[in-house]
Amino acid sequence: MGFPFTAVVGMEDLQLALILAAVSPAIGGVLIRGEKGTAKSTAVRALTELLPPVEVIEGCRFSCDPIAPDPTCPDAPHSAPTDRLHAEAQLTAVSRPARLVELPVGATEDRVLGSLHLERALSEGVTVYEPGLLAAAHRGLLYVDEVNLLHDHLVDVLLDAAAMGRATVERDGVSITHPASFVLVGTMNPEEGELRPQLLDRFGLTVDVVASRDPAVRVEVMRARLAYEADPIAFISKYSGAQAELSERIAKAKSRLADVILTDAALRQIAEICASFDVDGMRADLVTARTAIAHAAWSGRTVVEVEDVRAAAKLALPHRKRRNPFDAPGLDDEQLEQAIQNSTPPDPDPDDDPDGGGPDGGDSGGGGSGGGPDGDSKGDGPETPPGADNDDSADDPASPDNRADASRASTDADSGEPDRVPGQPGENADGANSGAAPTGEVAASSTPYKARLLSVQGAGAGVAGRRSRALTEVGRVVGDRARVGRESGRPHLLATIRSAAAHQHTRGRKGPGLAVRTSDVRLAVREGREGNLVLFCVDASGSMGTKKRMTEVKTAIVSLLLDAYQRRDTVGLVTFAGADATVALPPTGSVEAAVRRLESLPTGGRTPLAEGLLKASDVLRIAAIRDPRRRPLLVLVTDGRATAGDKAFAKAKQAAGWLAQQGIASVVVDCEPRRGVRLGLAAELAADLGAEYLDLGEVAAGNLVRAVTDRSAA
Repeated sequence: MGFPFTAVVGMEDLQLALILAAVSPAIGGVLIRGEKGTAKSTAVRALTELLPPVEVIEGCRFSCDPIAPDPTCPDAPHSAPTDRLHAEAQLTAVSRPARLVELPVGATEDRVLGSLHLERALSEGVTVYEPGLLAAAHRGLLYVDEVNLLHDHLVDVLLDAAAMGRATVERDGVSITHPASFVLVGTMNPEEGELRPQLLDRFGLTVDVVASRDPAVRVEVMRARLAYEADPIAFISKYSGAQAELSERIAKAKSRLADVILTDAALRQIAEICASFDVDGMRADLVTARTAIAHAAWSGRTVVEVEDVRAAAKLALPHRKRRNPFDAPGLDDEQLEQAIQNSTPPDPDPDDDPDGGGPDGGDSGGGGSGGGPDGDSKGDGPETPPGADNDDSADDPASPDNRADASRASTDADSGEPDRVPGQPGENADGANSGAAPTGEVAASSTPYKARLLSVQGAGAGVAGRRSRALTEVGRVVGDRARVGRESGRPHLLATIRSAAAHQHTRGRKGPGLAVRTSDVRLAVREGREGNLVLFCVDASGSMGTKKRMTEVKTAIVSLLLDAYQRRDTVGLVTFAGADATVALPPTGSVEAAVRRLESLPTGGRTPLAEGLLKASDVLRIAAIRDPRRRPLLVLVTDGRATAGDKAFAKAKQAAGWLAQQGIASVVVDCEPRRGVRLGLAAELAADLGAEYLDLGEVAAGNLVRAVTDRSAA
């Protein structure tokens, strides 16, 4: 017996979303996002105890409804009676509790979809389909914990089933289609990576859960949990009345659902809200409408009202509105209220002159709209103030930089910049050769773009992710191999049968079936995608140029971080400026933390390039000890100039050669200005590293894959 649903403290939004999905499965399920330890899984598992029992046909492995059995069910034929009386006469109906089927992150595709019954195939020589998790979840709940870590091939399976309400199996000689209509519930920790947009959109509702900072609420949470652990039976019995009452209310809401009226005014409100948040497609409108109907039924109403639409929008739209990936989730309450007001016609005033009231007459004297239909008093101004280079005003007024500023305002960010020669006396106030630490100049990044995919060549050991090829325990089958000794693993069925079939005459096998020996077993070779450790080594010295160019550099890095965020990589950040290099962020799964550190990164001082490379080498060495299966990818962002100490560039080349000997896959992003005299130092450094060389502008080259040579696999 699990923790009671009604005993969960401080999670009202989460409880409401789960209840509405239970009342109306057509909503499409719930995605629960939140930090670890916030009762996400506890609440989901507790929900099943509140759901009404399900009537199924006795003996049907696919839970067909006795009132409307699926004619294509693999266990058919089922008769199709017209009413319950005839159903009882022709079919045996049994009632069972609602199911919560858990889909493990590491599940194989045949476990999810189902596969050939191996034992009967080998012993009897017959083809019998063994249903998988999707069949078990039909007419129930399918729960995926850490859904953002689900392998891509399983995501594709879920997408097909969620879209069609059916599962199709075409493998190992099996050709089966069966119903698979379920409420999809997923939980995830955003720090561990984001969810694929296609699957994210399939979740009807989303809830962001955070632990309460109110000490009184936290005390109640601890008290409830400790009491449950001390005496589970007594604790559950204490909430039995509340559980029964809530279960009855859910059942009544389900029965009331068909009677709820969605008025034209409510439809207009929903359309206005979805348009104001600039959502893609029409699924957001439909889900919001279904959720509003469910909320009205849950609240005991038969007509959808404004509070139903408001509650539905707060649950259905946060993951569908357009936003930058690192923006905080949730809806702007003011924007939501404004959209509701815009869609609500003003109440007619019988004292008004019928000829004097126009469509805008009701707003002329209210003073609440700010004077315009869209409330333009907020956010009119551009984000970037005039004079983007004002922070460089400390430079000599007669310097070439300042003289060129006016003529290059609308050209490339790097055009017109002077070429700074390492070691040149009288360097400008950036401190490129001053030897000082960063001066505190901070350039903000602009809107990120889709970055080019950088992958490590070869096949890795397989830490689940989406970047480089890997041989994994899950994924698509690409071949088979012999078993080594007593090695365990999932056998390749057809290859094993072929191997055994060649020896049937010598083994004296007669009749159906095969004589299979241990030596015949072939193991499946599966290929998937792995996540990598992407370590950014960033030049933050004064040689990187003006704030305008550093903004371009930071935007490129943020775009690469966004790519790492979506591909479930671990990331780290090393910066070098002044006299030494610093580990700004040790390897972590939180890409958001890397973005925050990067945004606050100051620039200025000399360029200790060799020290930066050596520091990156230390970070990678320690990371390899902690997680040897995760292959590294070093991304060096620099213009190639080294100005810290004597023979600085020669030392940097020596450090690069040492890294190349370690077999570290790497990329050099050249930040040297694209106009004027180019020294080509970054390209020379890339040759010493054995690295892929990219100009800064090539980072945004779309989906073109650049495979980075992994010499460690050689």
